[in-house]
Formats: sequence, C-alpha cells, structure tokens
Amino acid sequence: MKRRVKYIIDLKFVDQLPKQEREELKEVTEKFAFRTNDYYNSLINWDDPDDPIRKIVIPTREELEVWGKLDASNESKYTKVHGLEHKYPDTALLLVTDVCGIYCRFCFRKRLFMNDNDEVARDVSEGLEYIRNHREINNVLLTGGDPLILATNKLEKILTALAEIPHVRIVRIGSKMTAVNPFRISEDKALLDLFEWFNTKTGKRLYLMNHFNHPRELTKEAKEAVELVHGTGTVQTNQTPILKGINDDAEVIKELIEELSFMGVPPYYLFQCRPTAGNKAYSTKIEETIDIVERARARVSGLAARVRYVMSHETGKIEVLGKTENLIFFRYHRAADPENCGKFMVFRRNPEAHWFDDYTDLVEEYRVETEEEFV
Repeated sequence: MKRRVKYIIDLKFVDQLPKQEREELKEVTEKFAFRTNDYYNSLINWDDPDDPIRKIVIPTREELEVWGKLDASNESKYTKVHGLEHKYPDTALLLVTDVCGIYCRFCFRKRLFMNDNDEVARDVSEGLEYIRNHREINNVLLTGGDPLILATNKLEKILTALAEIPHVRIVRIGSKMTAVNPFRISEDKALLDLFEWFNTKTGKRLYLMNHFNHPRELTKEAKEAVELVHGTGTVQTNQTPILKGINDDAEVIKELIEELSFMGVPPYYLFQCRPTAGNKAYSTKIEETIDIVERARARVSGLAARVRYVMSHETGKIEVLGKTENLIFFRYHRAADPENCGKFMVFRRNPEAHWFDDYTDLVEEYRVETEEEFV
C-alpha cells in the first residue's frame, strides 16, 4: 500500500505540543503561515525543546521580533513577467507554485505564503514565453514554493514546454520533498518516468536541487527516494542555509555534507541565512560561520569539501572566502552586474555582521582602501 502523508496547516492539530504553547503561538502563525506533515513530525524528538527538526518547522515567538525585510534579496527587482526572475544572463527562475511540503520557519520567500494564500499551481505561460524569446537562457530553475508539490501531470506540462525550447539545455528543480515527504517520489512511478523521459528523450538534462538541512533528515525513506531519482539519470545536489540552533556546528555540517557525498548528492551551497523578516532567531554571524564551514570542510573528502559558502545578495551570489586577524575576503561567484563578475573584495572585519550589507553600509570604516594597508 502507498504511504499517504497527512499535511497539517493548523497548530491545533499538532498533538505533541501542549495546548498552552499552541495558544501562545497563534500570533506567530497569523503572521507567518504554518505547514507540516505527519512524516516530518515523526523525525522530531518532542521531549527536546532544542530539537533541530522541531526548530525547522515549529514556530517560535522569536519570529515576531522586528528584523530584516520580507524580500531580503530584492527578488522583485529581477522579476520580468509574472512568476519569472531573470538575474543572470543564462539562468531564469520560474516560480511554478506558492506551496511547499512544509513551511520552513526561516524561509526567504515566506511572503508568498502570507495573506491566506492557498494557490498551488501558478500560471507560468508568461514565464515560458519570456524564456522562448530570450535565447541567452540555457538554464531554467523551477522553484516556488516546491515544484514537487504539484501533481505530476502539471509538472509534466511545464517540463514538456521547456523541452520544446531549443536553447534550454538544463532544467533544475529546487525541492525539499526528499527530506519532508520522500513518498512523493518513491510512491509515484509516473514522476520517475517523467524524470527519465526528460533525461533520455529530450537531449537535455534534469537536476534535482535537494534541500537537506540536517543529518536527521537523511532517513532510510529519504535515501530510497534519492536512489530512485538517481535511477532516472537525474543529477542531484544539495544546498542548505547555515541555521542557528539547527546546523551551526562543524560536526553537524561535516556529517551532513559527508553523508550526502556518500549518497551521490554532492553539496552545492552553504548559504548565509538571508535577513528576511522573522529570521533573526536563525541567523548566524558571518565571521563565526566561516570557522564552522572551514572546520567541517577540513574533515571531509574533496567531493564534499567543494561546497561553497555564499550569500544570495541582491547584487549576486557572494562567496565568503576567508579571513585574517583583521580582514575578511569576498568574491562575486555570480554577479547581476557584469562589471562585478569575479570581483574580489576586502573589508576590515565586523564581528557582528550577519549580511554583506553590514560591511558595505559601514564602507568608510571597514573597506580596505589601499594596497599598502592590505599588505
């Protein structure tokens, strides 16, 4: 029999939480939407208030602290038509849904899940037409929301349309479904057949960008789903933000990226948690986080250690390269402005920095101005 996962969108149905706590969190869920499921809840040790899986999905009152912006990376700046972002010349983001398997409390697109929004499938016709008309786009990322929350026949229509665009060579699906509902993959042969068709019949390549945040998510069921996706010829990677109280520990990151490499899912990015409204409780300090990342990378093979520590900033993906006693070093891994491509940046250290702007907003104090000062 197929495993049916039960979705939960109201805290009153999370029986593991005391009634008083559920009442206290109502104000949070009225502002930032809540969604989980019984499979993911089963991964939580409910006797531990600091359980990392609990922190990923169960609200806290700390989310009400005023901090950050709803669109911290100013994605609206790069929105060209409804549901499509075009920031880098060769890559387009197509937002295909406004729903996820769960709502991570640290989500940087939580604005999509507010105001009682329950739209599952978006109309992507404008986005597809934009891609057809921009031949420089060879790489399309399906995102949202989580594309794998869509019914397979709806996802098939999108993939078929993209397969028919000659200049599109790669389609990426950004999804946390392997972590939060692996049965969505393992129990749907039509989905696996769709993946295999795309990889073997279209002359193009499908990538699944997984979103495992913590080693505890790498369950037997999750590993089975990953293996089935491998069997379709789909290339898989993983990306996760570094999250305070969840994975901001060198041993945890080491275990996560190492186990993923054993699973054939090489880690791709470790993100600095974006300064999105409600996210202060999850944000780490950059100059402490780089130590965590480097200690973890030093203890794994090159396959796992190739993961990059980056920020998805309004101006591009900025890689955090390293630091000395007084200085910190960044480089544009990808830049929206061609003049910034590969740009190397040096600042005086700011131990309280959570985001790139915490250096640039104090440019007179923190920028290294001369070569002599750098030496």
